[in-house]
Amino acid sequence: MRLCRNFTLEEATIDQLQDAMGQGTLTAVDLVNCYLERIEQTNGYINGILQLNPDARAIAARVDGLRAEGKVLGPLHGVPFLVKDNLATKDAVPTTAGSWMLLSSVVPRDAFVVSRLRAAGAVLLGHATLSEWADMRSNNYSEGYSPRGGQARSPYNLTVNPGGSSSGSAIAVAGNQIMVALGTETDGSVINPAERNAIVGIKPTVGLTSRAGVIPESAHQDSVGTFGRTVRDATYVLDAIYGVDERDNYTAAQSGKTPTKGYAASLTDKTALKGARFGLPWQSFWSLNSPNQNVQLVDVLALIEGAGAEIVNGTELPSYETIVSPDGWDWNYGATRGFPNESEYTVVKVDFYNNVKAYLADLTNTDIHSLEDIVQYNLDSLGEEGGLPGVNAAFGSGQDGFLASLESKGIMDETYFQALEFCQRNSREDGIDAALHHGGGQLDALLVPPDVGQTYQVAAQAGYPMVTIPAGVNDAASGMPYGLALMGTAWSEGTLLKWASAIEDLQLSTQTKYKRTLPLWGDYQRRVLPVVNA
Repeated sequence: MRLCRNFTLEEATIDQLQDAMGQGTLTAVDLVNCYLERIEQTNGYINGILQLNPDARAIAARVDGLRAEGKVLGPLHGVPFLVKDNLATKDAVPTTAGSWMLLSSVVPRDAFVVSRLRAAGAVLLGHATLSEWADMRSNNYSEGYSPRGGQARSPYNLTVNPGGSSSGSAIAVAGNQIMVALGTETDGSVINPAERNAIVGIKPTVGLTSRAGVIPESAHQDSVGTFGRTVRDATYVLDAIYGVDERDNYTAAQSGKTPTKGYAASLTDKTALKGARFGLPWQSFWSLNSPNQNVQLVDVLALIEGAGAEIVNGTELPSYETIVSPDGWDWNYGATRGFPNESEYTVVKVDFYNNVKAYLADLTNTDIHSLEDIVQYNLDSLGEEGGLPGVNAAFGSGQDGFLASLESKGIMDETYFQALEFCQRNSREDGIDAALHHGGGQLDALLVPPDVGQTYQVAAQAGYPMVTIPAGVNDAASGMPYGLALMGTAWSEGTLLKWASAIEDLQLSTQTKYKRTLPLWGDYQRRVLPVVNA
């Protein structure tokens, strides 16, 4: 990556950008121009960017003008960012969830989190690619693909599953196409692409970040999260976007539970690890991980212990034998076991039917007003949208996710409420909370391998926060990274970020290879569809 006016932009941090802009050696316009050059150089390979904002330079010039007047709005002033293409932006870039059917639609306003970033002086560079409809439409699909955006590809290996559904947001940060980005998660869509692209991903407690203006899946599980190459950078973005929003009543629950000075005040260094107590739910999650990856992660754990932390093994979720699938991520695991009233998917497919209808009702200049309209459009645009199985290589099962939701008609019946209660109880008080109070004590966090999708699945069902940091690269031929994640109870973001920043500092201040490394652009000449799950 070329220098940006003699500034090394590749792998730069937000603090370094602010120093350069404060000294007058770099401007927000310079940053926009340099990132646009980087996107031109790389997007044909990794396709992290779905559409650029034609107003980005003008926005950058305005915030540069404010700086010249002595008005700096915070650590994100002049910093370019991307949003996943399911977050509404009231500008020249349509919000489409990667589907052509919403191309002409007009949103009523910015998503709350987008408006907060604009108010913080950040510069919206564009929309990132994603798995279409955030993975709701199909259960057998190519992660990171959408008809409008095409296939997003990891800069670590262009043929392998990049993680999703916030694929482009993570890829762009990992490939230095952007400084920071927003994504959304219902079940894994922040943590998974972050850990598979060697970046930091913060998935907040449901209700910490508003979902108003976000194309939804489930009000019970949706959360807007942040991506950065460092814990501090991702935290700066979280600080800008969290808060109570009258258009999302879930956010009212955060009152009195958030820090007065923001989450960045929680960040620390490796010395804080002395005396920390972490739990290791080995049977619940670690036993399901790749043995080769576990060998490497155990070295990371030894590094943490060497810094003075205590790691308690066997801090299991009491409910793990019931709720954790032994055969990989399965959001319909209850039904797989013969109990739809114990299935997360029972809840999500009903929620989606109702929640997406409410979102569509706010749009103008569109004929898409319901899930019925969405399904019909995919049938009418069969070749492009793959509304039936076997038509589009990216959608092996067609739109079976939509059809399952359509069948529910959004009816919240007894089975729905039983499933909701079961999932929340077994992931909360009989799950994460019980593990954190192992043996009657109190652990600071649970350490888990996020390559095991059941980790973030349990956190998703609970609505609890999770943070992943880079931990290394798999020795296997794929060359894909993996992370180490911290899991906690509701509203524990400050605690998780404290320990994540301490572990990150430990990684960066030692000679360990188990930390973020630059992408190697493996298989850069190949284009496969669907991507390989490896």
